[in-house]
Amino acid sequence: MTDHLLVRTDVAERVATVTLHRPEKLNALNRQVLDALDAAFLALESRDDVAVVIVTGAGDRAFVAGADIGALVEMSPLSGKEVSAHGQAVFRRIERFRCPVIAAVNGFALGGGCELALACHIRIASASARFGLPEVGLGIIPGYGGTVRLARIVGFGRALELTLTGAQVKAAEAERIGLVTHVTEPEALMEKARELAATLASKGPLALSMAMEAIYHAADVPTEEALRHEATLFGLLAASDDMREGMTAFLEKRKPDFRGE
Repeated sequence: MTDHLLVRTDVAERVATVTLHRPEKLNALNRQVLDALDAAFLALESRDDVAVVIVTGAGDRAFVAGADIGALVEMSPLSGKEVSAHGQAVFRRIERFRCPVIAAVNGFALGGGCELALACHIRIASASARFGLPEVGLGIIPGYGGTVRLARIVGFGRALELTLTGAQVKAAEAERIGLVTHVTEPEALMEKARELAATLASKGPLALSMAMEAIYHAADVPTEEALRHEATLFGLLAASDDMREGMTAFLEKRKPDFRGE
């Protein structure tokens, strides 16, 4: 286990759990927390023993309750743009991470916390979770990618209403609109996250990575280009040892032994 005080990483059974650890501030984001989160994912990038990452917050009150407003109130136009670009870069690293990242949302996920969850590939929540982008009530807008990702996940109309009203969404409603895929009782959240992570870790790592690449690429390009890219990735996988192992294991009625090669 690595301990950067603000962000803690534990690896077990090919699953890394990254915990934002600032419970006295409801795990609110500031520059130091974002830098520690970025460093955690950078360190995990090259680890062969990590196939899935779970991101969560310390304590049972908050995943991440938002940005540290005290650190933002003195922003100038130039520093404000830099603050936004920095947060975007950290969350983009998570979104483009080589293996699946699960957000296990255990309480408030507001502002930057909601944006962090949106940057993860899969979101699950405890029944006590609350999501929202309340920035307009502070005279600003979401700056860490929320205006981009929320609409892609829940649809344009719902994203506009949630962003413009700053309303909070309870876990059950978040599941209904597709913001999260599972809701559990609070005490079962991490068990569900680990169960999902184990399922993902049993799949071909190259296939998982290329499936995510194909899906995200398709969101930004015309259909024909997306289909060409999918075909290219499909062809690349046909050259992999994982493809041969996966299909041979299926024919031999055994579990595959994927090596990511």
